[in-house]
Amino acid sequence: MSRSVQAGSTPNRLRQLRAFCHAAQTGSISKAAERLSVSQPSVSLLIKALEQDLNVLLFERRGPRIELTAAGQVLLDTALPLVEGMDHLSEVFAARLGQVGHGSLDVAAGESTILYLLPDYVRRFSEQFPQVRLKLHNVTGRDGLKMLRAGEVDFAIGSMIDVPHDITYQPIFTFDPMLIAAPDHPLAKKKKVTLKDVAACGLILPPRHLSTWRIMDIVFHQHGLNYRVVLEAGGWEVIKKFVEMGLGVSIVTSICLEGDENLATIPLNEYFPQRSYGVVMRKGKFLSPQACSFLELMDPEFSRCARERQARGPVVERQAEAEVGSFDFTGHDRSLS
Repeated sequence: MSRSVQAGSTPNRLRQLRAFCHAAQTGSISKAAERLSVSQPSVSLLIKALEQDLNVLLFERRGPRIELTAAGQVLLDTALPLVEGMDHLSEVFAARLGQVGHGSLDVAAGESTILYLLPDYVRRFSEQFPQVRLKLHNVTGRDGLKMLRAGEVDFAIGSMIDVPHDITYQPIFTFDPMLIAAPDHPLAKKKKVTLKDVAACGLILPPRHLSTWRIMDIVFHQHGLNYRVVLEAGGWEVIKKFVEMGLGVSIVTSICLEGDENLATIPLNEYFPQRSYGVVMRKGKFLSPQACSFLELMDPEFSRCARERQARGPVVERQAEAEVGSFDFTGHDRSLS
């Protein structure tokens, strides 16, 4: 019997792969042991046995941290969907029987997404599946991606500009760029507002390190204009409040406008791009029945589109360095808003 057949028949293979996947996701033997509720030596032995069975080195040990080798990355890409599928077997079986009434669902999103976009879907999902434990994780873009890669959440909802190579992004919604001003502001009375008009006003923007500044720089400089920021403030609700007070104007994404604000709103599609919001997932991630049910509430075509995406490969994605400056979960800043 060949070595590959012998390795495939190892009785502990699932335990070995589960230990390996958790160690790879967390970058730590001790954290993998905590997840699995076993001892660190047990995890180490399982991984060592797996390496011996496959005759490869899966991790490079660097003190308390471990990093995947090239072979380890290939195995993770192959094994993780299988392990996640086995871990959700009972839920998938229940779903095939038409029963998605139990289990859990973890979703990462930024404060603005949770505040403006998700409430109706959370209500509908909770009414339809009252026994499913739903947890919303209010996180920044950096932390959201860490949670996705570590398998701590099923998916994230937000907006992405550049997509890292190990992440998929499926847009669902599109929102317009809007100028907001106090009702008695001079721009509120103009029939047509130009970018030059906006540049002449004091702007209220989120903190400088967030991506809004990069977008402002690009657009204003493309038109040969300088702009002036009179106030930096964090959060759309805070910015809207100061704009209402007449301290300046701002450029926001229409997701944050609910229609009851005491503000003049002016579309700026002529100058600024629209912003999409959608589903952010780790490539190869197994989606539980609970996750699929929630996403199908947001987009009834989600399952079909996901299958087509898998069949034709990535379309909207492009390679990007995995650093905070490369992606944007917010449509406004880097906070998975």
